[in-house]
Amino acid sequence: MGAQGAIFRPDSAWADVPAGLPLVVLLTGYRDSGATVRQTMETMIEHGQAEVVATFSPDALLDYRARRPIVTIDGSEVRGYRIPRLDLRMLRDSIGQKYLLLSGYEPDFRWEEFTKIVMALVSHFAVSTTTWAHAIPMPVPHTRPLRLTATGNRQDIVEQLSVWKARVEAPAHALHLLEHELMEADDPVASLVVLVPHYLADGVVPAGPLKLLEALGTATGLLIPTEDLRERDRVFRAEVDEQIAGNEEVQRLISLLENQHDGFLKGTPQENPFADADGELPTADDIAAELERYLSARRDRDHDQDQDS
Repeated sequence: MGAQGAIFRPDSAWADVPAGLPLVVLLTGYRDSGATVRQTMETMIEHGQAEVVATFSPDALLDYRARRPIVTIDGSEVRGYRIPRLDLRMLRDSIGQKYLLLSGYEPDFRWEEFTKIVMALVSHFAVSTTTWAHAIPMPVPHTRPLRLTATGNRQDIVEQLSVWKARVEAPAHALHLLEHELMEADDPVASLVVLVPHYLADGVVPAGPLKLLEALGTATGLLIPTEDLRERDRVFRAEVDEQIAGNEEVQRLISLLENQHDGFLKGTPQENPFADADGELPTADDIAAELERYLSARRDRDHDQDQDS
């Protein structure tokens, strides 16, 4: 694989990887509603005793103007310069099972060359299964457990986890190309897509990585600790519930989403399972605007009370 060294090089743990490990691929930069992929990646690395197997060159793959490195300035001196990473690591789950994690940024350039390299890595390490993930906004309520849709040639996983199937055309992720090539080669692959409430998608939603780690456990057999995420989810849910308490308009919109969600899961025949009887759907802007109006009113009320006291 030396000819591909311009964008890729083996690292310290290259020779230590046993054959037949599962591969998980998590790349940020696109389709990461609720910061689901980022949080999942950070949780796996934090608990995984990571060893770096291979690294990819940001100079070859990254558009620095779109995702700039981070500089640390201390007084009048530049003390640090941190470039985004994309690397392959070997980790261990909570019971010691080894697995491979390809994580970091989604390449901006040279998708076909990047895909060929990952295909070569899959072959070189005799990877047992490849599972990748992203998250998209959907008109679903935060008051219900998050759901997934799934694609790939692992029909058992697709049938077990996917709640939504459709024929759509949408902008591609770099890993869609990898999935396509793996399917062409008849290598086991599955894509897991977390459906995040569209009115929360721009924030950090702990329920997203919780659902994704659960699904990764089903797809790979890995067990990743989630205690920290569960506590963050409890706090997040309490904050959201507090924000919408007393706001009848937001509550009505969420109730509508709940009815649509529950009806869809029961198989209620609808032309659009996420639209109401009139074909109208509350948008992210609708709910976000109501939340903002509520928060603004509460801030004004708190300010007036402070002035009076």
